Amino acid sequence: MCTAKFKFFTTMSKFGELINAPVPVLIDFYTEWNEQSVSMHPVIRDVAAALGDKAKVIKIDVDKNQELADALRIKGLPTLMIYKSGQMIWRQSGELDANTIIGLVQEQL
Repeated sequence: MCTAKFKFFTTMSKFGELINAPVPVLIDFYTEWNEQSVSMHPVIRDVAAALGDKAKVIKIDVDKNQELADALRIKGLPTLMIYKSGQMIWRQSGELDANTIIGLVQEQL
């Protein structure tokens, strides 16, 4: 069984540094009380495992990062974003399957 590499993000201070990575950064904004967010956990884990070191996969708990969520106008959950070199290049709220997400990230490699 492959161990997925993704980080849980808990502070706003490193967000700018995080999104300036030279590789694509997939961010999953979620909460533990939102059913769709919880159902995306295994999907995001699969995405992280499939992408390996080619991209970063980060999970951000909206409840613990309200200031960041407000700044990014996160309304629906889960909200997924892809950043590359500091620029948001894709954003969508709602559930997606792993293959769709992997394909979107791989377009940015």
